[in-house]
Amino acid sequence: MIKVSIVVPVYNGGPYLDLCAPSLLRQSIGADAYEIIYVDDGSTDDSAQRLDRLAAEHRHVRVIHQENSGWPGKPRNVGVRVARGEYVQFVDQDDELTPQALERLHDLAVRNNSDIVMGKVAGTMQGPSNVFKRTVEQCTVEDAPLFESLTPHKMFRRDFLLGHGIEFPEGPVRLEDQLFMARAYVRAKTVSILAGPPCYLWNRREDGGNTSSRATTPEDYYGHLRNVVDAVKEVIPPGPLQDHLLRRSYRVELLRPVIEPRVLKRTGPDLERYFTVVRRLALESFPPGVRDGLPAISRLRAHLLEEGRLDSLIDLARRTADVKPQVTVDEIRWRDGRLHLKVTAGMIRPDGGPLTLVERYGRLHLDPDLLAGIHGAEDWEVPHPLGHAHGDLLLHDTARNQWWFLEGDLTARTEPVGPGRHRVVVTGETVLDPGTVANGEALPPGTYTVWCSAQLLGVGRRARITRGASASPAQPGSLLVPGSTADGTQPRLVIPDWGGPSGQLRLSVGRPGRTTLPQRVLQRTSAAPLLRSAARTLLRRLPPGARRKARALARKADRWSKAGKV
Repeated sequence: MIKVSIVVPVYNGGPYLDLCAPSLLRQSIGADAYEIIYVDDGSTDDSAQRLDRLAAEHRHVRVIHQENSGWPGKPRNVGVRVARGEYVQFVDQDDELTPQALERLHDLAVRNNSDIVMGKVAGTMQGPSNVFKRTVEQCTVEDAPLFESLTPHKMFRRDFLLGHGIEFPEGPVRLEDQLFMARAYVRAKTVSILAGPPCYLWNRREDGGNTSSRATTPEDYYGHLRNVVDAVKEVIPPGPLQDHLLRRSYRVELLRPVIEPRVLKRTGPDLERYFTVVRRLALESFPPGVRDGLPAISRLRAHLLEEGRLDSLIDLARRTADVKPQVTVDEIRWRDGRLHLKVTAGMIRPDGGPLTLVERYGRLHLDPDLLAGIHGAEDWEVPHPLGHAHGDLLLHDTARNQWWFLEGDLTARTEPVGPGRHRVVVTGETVLDPGTVANGEALPPGTYTVWCSAQLLGVGRRARITRGASASPAQPGSLLVPGSTADGTQPRLVIPDWGGPSGQLRLSVGRPGRTTLPQRVLQRTSAAPLLRSAARTLLRRLPPGARRKARALARKADRWSKAGKV
């Protein structure tokens, strides 16, 4: 029985097929349990020959050749129609699956009879997403933020797609992934989210050839966004749920041309054109409840857009672009083998003062120092200051580019900062357990940095946890995490450190008693952003073969590598 069919649309994949294929061919679920369907969309390079060789060498690989359709929609639809698996997993030709991805996703799907299973995504095209903060066995669009993940790199029950006629639009259609996912989400009775180790590696092509990088016009792009909105309205009746589901498209897609950085880069007729197109769509396709449910600054942007105040949007963008996060570490210490961090995070204006709310006659108004002179923004009321306010602490694996959320949520609250003035902060205690933070597993050897992510009043920022922000900056001592005979893990030494140019909180993890001077030097530099950026630039300029060898050498140069595999 074939459990899963992997569908891969291909067009001029070239050497990227050789990078992607090994991750697909070696899935732990077993070759008899899945198939790989490559649909070659009329490639003009040697992709067809590469694919035919794969099919000749591996009995669970199938190749379909077709005339060029110009976009990945038709190849994906063809793959679904010919698939023999109970579930279908979409993979792009320049991405990868982790070794146990299919097995783990399929187990979750069968356990819950899921229509859609979302596996955690990592890679150079994906940052941390709170959608994958924890595993969710069963949910729907009514009780989970599914619309925050609109890429199709997921597992779908094939009968669910065919039964509802859910297909990708064919031909050169922008936002085809969002349209497909909107149609699927609003019809799915059970969605499961797997927040363990990453399943899908979404990679940015070094040649800039990702499909999403193709140019378009505002009329074309936002015409397709209207189709996404209509797909939601087709199934979800007017009301709070429809407003909620459309809010992501308004906040992320519609407002994008009229907020920083884009509104500060475009000028003249080009900017006016984008403004005209998105304003028309806002007025024609989005009910008032969508705008009214946005956080304070996003709601102000929507108001200025719908009122036709482009100059005010530009002024607001200049000021909010320089709003910065302010994080205070109230306490940091080891307790019961876990690192406890108490933090408070808020926002500060460009002049260094806190971003505040002013109370007048029992009502709260957005900071007049931020809005002074912006026409149409005067006395902007904030009836729900804690709406959409949230924060998290995250741990970043700098070598593997993976993110983990620490245990415990930061709680939003207002606090007084002067007569009649308040600021919104997120605060609380989070816990870093080196034995479980990596999705229930112990941290592998490497260097990790600690960050704070906060969304306050419609401003989202991610900030380093630094020594300078600490009320008690003493470095906590190291911790020895015992090994386990049950799973064969060996002891790990966890060393906290304030390092790098900004004095960021870092953890170094490895076997105890095996460090050398070169390893300690590498520890000090591996988390430095300028060095990492320079290394990535150098790698991109190398030929593919040399690039792979350089990455292999970099992995061997890990500060704990000489201690042996843990």
